[in-house]
Amino acid sequence: MPRKGAFPPTPTTLAELDAQVTQCRACPRLVAWREAVAKAKRAAFRDWTYWGRPVPGFGPADASMLIVGLAPAAHGANRTGRMFTGDRSGDFLYAALHAVGLANQPTAVHKDDGLALRGTRLTSPVRCAPPANKPTTEERDTCRHWLDAELALLAPTVRSVVVLGGFGWQSLLPVLAGHGWAIPRPRPKFGHGAHVELAGPRPLHLFGSYHVSQQNTFTGRLTPAMLEDVLRAAGVAAGLL
Repeated sequence: MPRKGAFPPTPTTLAELDAQVTQCRACPRLVAWREAVAKAKRAAFRDWTYWGRPVPGFGPADASMLIVGLAPAAHGANRTGRMFTGDRSGDFLYAALHAVGLANQPTAVHKDDGLALRGTRLTSPVRCAPPANKPTTEERDTCRHWLDAELALLAPTVRSVVVLGGFGWQSLLPVLAGHGWAIPRPRPKFGHGAHVELAGPRPLHLFGSYHVSQQNTFTGRLTPAMLEDVLRAAGVAAGLL
Protein backbone atom coordinates (compact mmCIF):
# COMPACT_ATOMS: atom_id res chain seq x y z
CA MET A 1 0.00 0.00 0.00
CA PRO A 2 1.18 3.58 -0.60
CA ARG A 3 2.67 5.50 2.27
CA LYS A 4 0.48 7.93 4.17
CA GLY A 5 0.18 11.16 2.27
CA ALA A 6 1.06 9.53 -1.07
CA PHE A 7 -2.02 11.03 -2.70
CA PRO A 8 -2.62 14.79 -3.15
CA PRO A 9 -5.68 16.62 -1.81
CA THR A 10 -9.07 15.62 -3.23
CA PRO A 11 -9.49 17.25 -6.66
CA THR A 12 -12.45 19.53 -7.32
CA THR A 13 -12.48 19.17 -11.12
CA LEU A 14 -11.79 16.38 -13.58
CA ALA A 15 -8.99 18.43 -15.12
CA GLU A 16 -7.33 18.62 -11.71
CA LEU A 17 -7.89 14.90 -11.17
CA ASP A 18 -6.37 14.01 -14.54
CA ALA A 19 -3.30 16.10 -13.78
CA GLN A 20 -2.88 14.37 -10.42
CA VAL A 21 -3.25 10.91 -11.97
CA THR A 22 -0.35 11.49 -14.34
CA GLN A 23 2.00 12.14 -11.41
CA CYS A 24 1.11 9.04 -9.37
CA ARG A 25 3.94 6.75 -8.21
CA ALA A 26 2.04 4.80 -5.55
CA CYS A 27 2.76 1.27 -6.90
CA PRO A 28 6.49 0.54 -7.29
CA ARG A 29 6.08 -2.52 -9.54
CA LEU A 30 3.86 -0.64 -11.98
CA VAL A 31 6.10 2.43 -11.99
CA ALA A 32 9.13 0.28 -12.82
CA TRP A 33 7.31 -1.62 -15.57
CA ARG A 34 5.68 1.33 -17.34
CA GLU A 35 9.00 3.23 -17.38
CA ALA A 36 11.00 0.20 -18.56
CA VAL A 37 8.57 -0.34 -21.45
CA ALA A 38 8.77 3.36 -22.34
CA LYS A 39 12.55 3.13 -22.50
CA ALA A 40 12.85 -0.20 -24.35
CA LYS A 41 9.92 0.53 -26.73
CA ARG A 42 8.68 -1.79 -29.45
CA ALA A 43 10.56 -1.84 -32.74
CA ALA A 44 7.53 -0.57 -34.67
CA PHE A 45 7.39 2.49 -32.39
CA ARG A 46 11.10 3.19 -31.97
CA ASP A 47 10.61 6.79 -33.19
CA TRP A 48 7.94 7.50 -30.58
CA THR A 49 8.52 9.22 -27.27
CA TYR A 50 6.46 7.00 -24.99
CA TRP A 51 4.11 8.54 -22.44
CA GLY A 52 5.34 6.12 -19.77
CA ARG A 53 3.12 7.52 -16.98
CA PRO A 54 -0.30 6.77 -15.49
CA VAL A 55 -3.07 7.40 -18.01
CA PRO A 56 -5.97 9.70 -17.05
CA GLY A 57 -9.57 9.25 -18.14
CA PHE A 58 -10.69 10.57 -21.50
CA GLY A 59 -13.95 12.34 -22.30
CA PRO A 60 -16.05 15.34 -21.28
CA ALA A 61 -16.37 16.45 -17.67
CA ASP A 62 -20.18 16.31 -17.86
CA ALA A 63 -20.34 12.79 -19.31
CA SER A 64 -23.60 10.92 -18.78
CA MET A 65 -22.07 7.59 -19.87
CA LEU A 66 -18.93 5.98 -18.45
CA ILE A 67 -16.94 3.11 -19.97
CA VAL A 68 -14.68 1.18 -17.58
CA GLY A 69 -11.86 -1.00 -18.89
CA LEU A 70 -8.98 -2.78 -17.14
CA ALA A 71 -5.64 -0.96 -17.48
CA PRO A 72 -3.53 0.78 -20.15
CA ALA A 73 -1.79 -1.38 -22.72
CA ALA A 74 2.01 -1.31 -22.62
CA HIS A 75 2.41 -0.16 -26.23
CA GLY A 76 -1.02 1.46 -26.54
CA ALA A 77 -2.09 4.02 -23.94
CA ASN A 78 1.27 3.74 -22.15
CA ARG A 79 2.78 4.95 -25.43
CA THR A 80 0.20 7.55 -26.49
CA GLY A 81 -1.03 8.82 -23.11
CA ARG A 82 -4.73 8.44 -23.94
CA MET A 83 -7.12 5.66 -22.97
CA PHE A 84 -7.48 2.88 -25.58
CA THR A 85 -5.38 4.80 -28.10
CA GLY A 86 -2.75 3.21 -30.31
CA ASP A 87 -3.63 -0.49 -30.12
CA ARG A 88 -6.09 -2.90 -31.70
CA SER A 89 -8.34 -3.01 -28.65
CA GLY A 90 -8.81 0.72 -28.97
CA ASP A 91 -9.36 0.42 -32.72
CA PHE A 92 -12.22 -1.98 -32.01
CA LEU A 93 -13.77 0.17 -29.28
CA TYR A 94 -13.58 3.51 -31.06
CA ALA A 95 -14.96 2.04 -34.28
CA ALA A 96 -17.98 0.82 -32.31
CA LEU A 97 -18.40 4.16 -30.52
CA HIS A 98 -18.34 5.92 -33.88
CA ALA A 99 -20.81 3.44 -35.38
CA VAL A 100 -23.42 4.22 -32.70
CA GLY A 101 -22.82 7.98 -32.76
CA LEU A 102 -20.74 8.49 -29.60
CA ALA A 103 -17.40 9.37 -31.26
CA ASN A 104 -16.67 11.80 -34.06
CA GLN A 105 -14.26 9.44 -35.82
CA PRO A 106 -13.63 5.67 -35.86
CA THR A 107 -9.87 5.73 -35.25
CA ALA A 108 -7.55 6.69 -32.40
CA VAL A 109 -3.87 7.08 -33.25
CA HIS A 110 -2.43 9.69 -30.90
CA LYS A 111 -3.56 12.32 -28.38
CA ASP A 112 -3.84 15.11 -30.95
CA ASP A 113 -5.70 13.26 -33.71
CA GLY A 114 -8.94 15.22 -33.23
CA LEU A 115 -10.92 12.41 -31.60
CA ALA A 116 -13.81 13.58 -29.41
CA LEU A 117 -16.45 11.63 -27.52
CA ARG A 118 -20.06 12.73 -27.12
CA GLY A 119 -21.29 12.55 -23.54
CA THR A 120 -19.01 9.59 -22.87
CA ARG A 121 -15.89 9.17 -20.75
CA LEU A 122 -13.41 6.29 -20.67
CA THR A 123 -11.58 5.20 -17.54
CA SER A 124 -10.05 2.15 -15.89
CA PRO A 125 -9.57 0.70 -12.40
CA VAL A 126 -5.77 0.63 -12.86
CA ARG A 127 -4.04 3.62 -14.49
CA CYS A 128 -0.60 2.16 -15.22
CA ALA A 129 0.28 -0.56 -17.72
CA PRO A 130 0.79 -3.78 -15.70
CA PRO A 131 3.12 -6.66 -16.63
CA ALA A 132 1.23 -9.29 -18.67
CA ASN A 133 -1.89 -7.08 -18.40
CA LYS A 134 -2.41 -8.46 -14.88
CA PRO A 135 -2.42 -5.97 -12.00
CA THR A 136 -2.28 -7.41 -8.52
CA THR A 137 -5.16 -7.12 -6.08
CA GLU A 138 -3.12 -4.66 -4.01
CA GLU A 139 -2.43 -2.51 -7.08
CA ARG A 140 -6.11 -2.50 -7.98
CA ASP A 141 -7.08 -1.52 -4.45
CA THR A 142 -4.46 1.23 -4.30
CA CYS A 143 -5.59 2.66 -7.64
CA ARG A 144 -9.19 2.70 -6.42
CA HIS A 145 -8.34 6.13 -4.99
CA TRP A 146 -8.50 7.56 -8.51
CA LEU A 147 -11.67 5.76 -9.56
CA ASP A 148 -13.35 6.92 -6.35
CA ALA A 149 -12.40 10.53 -7.03
CA GLU A 150 -13.46 10.30 -10.67
CA LEU A 151 -16.86 8.85 -9.86
CA ALA A 152 -17.44 11.50 -7.21
CA LEU A 153 -16.92 14.20 -9.84
CA LEU A 154 -19.06 12.44 -12.45
CA ALA A 155 -21.88 11.46 -10.08
CA PRO A 156 -24.07 14.50 -10.86
CA THR A 157 -24.24 13.63 -14.57
CA VAL A 158 -23.51 9.92 -15.09
CA ARG A 159 -26.57 7.80 -15.95
CA SER A 160 -25.09 4.62 -17.39
CA VAL A 161 -21.86 2.62 -17.14
CA VAL A 162 -20.49 0.02 -19.54
CA VAL A 163 -17.92 -2.28 -17.96
CA LEU A 164 -15.54 -4.11 -20.28
CA GLY A 165 -14.66 -7.42 -18.65
CA GLY A 166 -14.99 -9.13 -15.31
CA PHE A 167 -11.99 -7.38 -13.71
CA GLY A 168 -13.57 -3.97 -14.21
CA TRP A 169 -16.96 -5.26 -13.04
CA GLN A 170 -15.59 -6.55 -9.75
CA SER A 171 -13.48 -3.41 -9.28
CA LEU A 172 -16.37 -1.02 -9.90
CA LEU A 173 -19.12 -2.51 -7.73
CA PRO A 174 -17.59 -1.54 -4.36
CA VAL A 175 -16.82 1.94 -5.72
CA LEU A 176 -20.45 2.39 -6.74
CA ALA A 177 -21.57 1.18 -3.32
CA GLY A 178 -19.26 3.69 -1.68
CA HIS A 179 -20.99 6.49 -3.58
CA GLY A 180 -24.48 5.51 -2.48
CA TRP A 181 -25.71 3.10 -5.15
CA ALA A 182 -27.33 -0.02 -3.75
CA ILE A 183 -25.69 -3.22 -5.00
CA PRO A 184 -28.20 -6.12 -4.99
CA ARG A 185 -27.50 -9.25 -2.97
CA PRO A 186 -26.30 -11.58 -4.28
CA ARG A 187 -24.07 -9.29 -6.29
CA PRO A 188 -24.90 -9.03 -9.99
CA LYS A 189 -22.78 -11.41 -12.05
CA PHE A 190 -20.70 -10.16 -14.92
CA GLY A 191 -21.63 -11.32 -18.38
CA HIS A 192 -21.86 -9.92 -21.86
CA GLY A 193 -25.17 -8.12 -22.16
CA ALA A 194 -25.71 -8.01 -18.39
CA HIS A 195 -27.87 -5.05 -17.37
CA VAL A 196 -28.73 -3.95 -13.86
CA GLU A 197 -30.49 -0.77 -12.78
CA LEU A 198 -29.09 0.44 -9.46
CA ALA A 199 -30.99 2.63 -7.02
CA GLY A 200 -29.06 5.44 -5.36
CA PRO A 201 -28.52 9.19 -5.61
CA ARG A 202 -30.24 8.74 -9.00
CA PRO A 203 -30.93 5.62 -11.08
CA LEU A 204 -27.79 4.19 -12.68
CA HIS A 205 -27.83 1.61 -15.48
CA LEU A 206 -24.92 -0.83 -15.32
CA PHE A 207 -24.07 -2.82 -18.46
CA GLY A 208 -21.52 -5.58 -19.03
CA SER A 209 -19.56 -6.36 -22.19
CA TYR A 210 -16.73 -8.71 -22.96
CA HIS A 211 -13.45 -6.82 -22.99
CA VAL A 212 -12.19 -5.54 -26.34
CA SER A 213 -8.96 -7.54 -25.99
CA GLN A 214 -7.61 -9.31 -29.07
CA GLN A 215 -8.25 -12.60 -27.28
CA ASN A 216 -11.96 -11.83 -27.57
CA THR A 217 -12.15 -9.88 -30.82
CA PHE A 218 -9.84 -12.07 -32.92
CA THR A 219 -11.69 -15.24 -31.89
CA GLY A 220 -15.15 -13.82 -32.53
CA ARG A 221 -16.19 -14.05 -28.91
CA LEU A 222 -16.87 -10.33 -29.18
CA THR A 223 -18.05 -9.01 -32.54
CA PRO A 224 -18.56 -5.38 -33.57
CA ALA A 225 -22.33 -5.92 -33.59
CA MET A 226 -22.27 -7.34 -30.05
CA LEU A 227 -20.35 -4.35 -28.69
CA GLU A 228 -22.44 -1.85 -30.62
CA ASP A 229 -25.63 -3.35 -29.16
CA VAL A 230 -24.36 -2.81 -25.60
CA LEU A 231 -23.06 0.70 -26.32
CA ARG A 232 -26.32 1.65 -28.00
CA ALA A 233 -28.40 0.42 -25.06
CA ALA A 234 -26.16 2.30 -22.62
CA GLY A 235 -26.33 5.42 -24.77
CA VAL A 236 -30.13 5.28 -24.72
CA ALA A 237 -30.13 4.81 -20.94
CA ALA A 238 -27.84 7.82 -20.60
CA GLY A 239 -30.10 9.98 -22.80
CA LEU A 240 -27.46 10.30 -25.51
CA LEU A 241 -29.19 8.27 -28.23
